[in-house]
Amino acid sequence: MKSNMKKFDVGIIGATGMVGQRFAVLLAEHPWFNVTVLAASPRSAGKSYSDIVSERWMMPVDLPEKYKDMIIMDASDVDEIAKKVDFVFCAVDMNKEEIKALEEAYAKAEVPVMSNNSAHRNTPDVPMLIPEINPEHAEVVKFQRERLGTKKGFIAVKSNCSIQSYVPALHPLMKFGIEEVVVCTYQAISGAGKNFETWPEMVDNIIPFIGGEEEKSEQEPLKVWGTVEPTDASLGDYSAKIINSKSPKITAQCIRVPVSDGHTAAVFVKFKDSDNKPSKEEILKLWEDFGGVNLPSAPKKFLTYFNEDNYPQAKLHRDLENGMAVSIGRLREDEVFDYKFIGLSHNTLRGAAGGAVLMAEMFADKGYFD
Repeated sequence: MKSNMKKFDVGIIGATGMVGQRFAVLLAEHPWFNVTVLAASPRSAGKSYSDIVSERWMMPVDLPEKYKDMIIMDASDVDEIAKKVDFVFCAVDMNKEEIKALEEAYAKAEVPVMSNNSAHRNTPDVPMLIPEINPEHAEVVKFQRERLGTKKGFIAVKSNCSIQSYVPALHPLMKFGIEEVVVCTYQAISGAGKNFETWPEMVDNIIPFIGGEEEKSEQEPLKVWGTVEPTDASLGDYSAKIINSKSPKITAQCIRVPVSDGHTAAVFVKFKDSDNKPSKEEILKLWEDFGGVNLPSAPKKFLTYFNEDNYPQAKLHRDLENGMAVSIGRLREDEVFDYKFIGLSHNTLRGAAGGAVLMAEMFADKGYFD
């Protein structure tokens, strides 16, 4: 980590929603990033941040004083915002094609975009980064810049919140050849931008469907585990792509549960050679020794295993390491698969705004915003 990091001016695009509010809290005292722009839809533009969010503030801490009198800008006013920032975080509530166009407009205005949205996750030269797992994917940015015709601007995306609860635990085991994964995620209501006041129907209820989540949970890990490969640009738009890993096969069910924050995953793993699978002791040691990254928002210990049979629990462990750690428990052998375990991560911290801030720290440390 650079010891002489300059301070970067940043914008939050989509600042009034739940993830935007989380960005505001996380960045209020950030050592590297100074928020100079809060932007949202035209109906919020021109009003103070406190006027818009005071009645719908969803964070567990008070609205930081520094933002109260900041005037919200129109998120579509790209040229004006570009004059005030070094890069932006994006968490807008728009349809996918509108998000794609908006994020690309910022990138072409030479403003790097750290996106919490899903619109560009399948774009082949847009890296989807978990800094502890696939930092090497940052190298695709130079090819993306060639395609966009930019010197500084680019788009990077944070992966779906649900996969943070199990992909970090699977990653150290990939060297043993994981063949199949079955995962059932139990996802908090904040993942839908809701709390119990705004979604009373979720009290004492479970909804066994979350639109698009199962597809993301099955496909996005394969991009995270993929490789950056140069291609023949004359045959298409991309001079390099992230080629998804062909394994493991993943099948998922995603269920909305009456929990405020924290996504839990029940995971079943089968190795290609079950006769030579790792022992339970080997798996626990791999989790214990899994290295992290030296960045301001990174947890000191990325993976924490609990020996108690009834751990991890969302209410007790989602805030571990400021909500940036992944909790694991109940590792045991399985009669159908090889092993099964439980994973847990905070969906709006590690899984959303916190993960995007950590991704931005990685790019800043590597000089991508200079």
